[in-house]
Amino acid sequence: MSGTEGRVEIIGAPIEIGTSEPGALMGPAALRTAGLVRTLTELDFAVTDRGDVAPEGPPDLRGLPAVRAWTRAIAAAVGDALDRGALPLVAGGDHSLSLGSLDGVLRHIGGARPVFVLWLDAHADFNTPETSPSGNAHGMPLAALCGELGFEEMFADGERPMLDPSHIHLFGLRSIDPGERALVRARRVDVTDMRMIDEFGVVAPLRRILDRVAAAGGHLHVSFDVDFLDPAIAPGVGTTVPGGATFREAHLIMEMLHDSGLVGSLDVVELNPFLDERGRSAKVLVELVASLFGRCIIDRPAGAASIEVAPEDR
Repeated sequence: MSGTEGRVEIIGAPIEIGTSEPGALMGPAALRTAGLVRTLTELDFAVTDRGDVAPEGPPDLRGLPAVRAWTRAIAAAVGDALDRGALPLVAGGDHSLSLGSLDGVLRHIGGARPVFVLWLDAHADFNTPETSPSGNAHGMPLAALCGELGFEEMFADGERPMLDPSHIHLFGLRSIDPGERALVRARRVDVTDMRMIDEFGVVAPLRRILDRVAAAGGHLHVSFDVDFLDPAIAPGVGTTVPGGATFREAHLIMEMLHDSGLVGSLDVVELNPFLDERGRSAKVLVELVASLFGRCIIDRPAGAASIEVAPEDR
């Protein structure tokens, strides 16, 4: 992985304030129970589990003030992990947690390198309070990080670095609200929807993204929403949308991300064990994370794109 020297810090973010569907707060515990720490340790990473973030403020805090408290706490934890030279893996929790993880990344990078985002999600999450039909904050993190109106009180005091919307790559999109569709187009956010994946597969679109990040010397943040996957594979999410990525497509994406060596931070979000089937979704997510961190059937030569067949086997 990018610049981590084999060190990973797991940061639990048991947040569900950004959604109206209860259960996401159990996501970090489910990922740990499914073997997240053990799996990464077996892959020879030095893993530190930092436990769960606890935001400041009264426990009955609600709405945007509660999201703000979570954002500040997660951003601080992510920044601390990066300061220690570790790759932060934020385990959630609803997708509003990415307000904190990406704010922490942006503050740590401080303009020294461009920050790119690979948003593996059925949804664009580019709503504002004005455009959102539901008002749920887990559908707004990207708009907030890019400086759209309505989020002025969301982040820590003082000026903050903004996420460049042209550095966002929505991958697997298959559900978008009218208002955020207009914003995504206006801000020139890059979109690889499921129609494009159906036509071209995942390799060509993802390779284009990775080549762009590599050419810019960028930091790549990956945000993996359970609903990126087809609900037949991972039902444990509150916002299921049919027609998602297959098990093999998702593994291939993770394997390509590992091979790129570009990933510097990671979110795994929206796991809702209350809606899951005997821990099935949590186990799938841990397997996918293992692929991103290098688990493979057999080692491949650097840059290998095909398998050489021995003459006697032809």
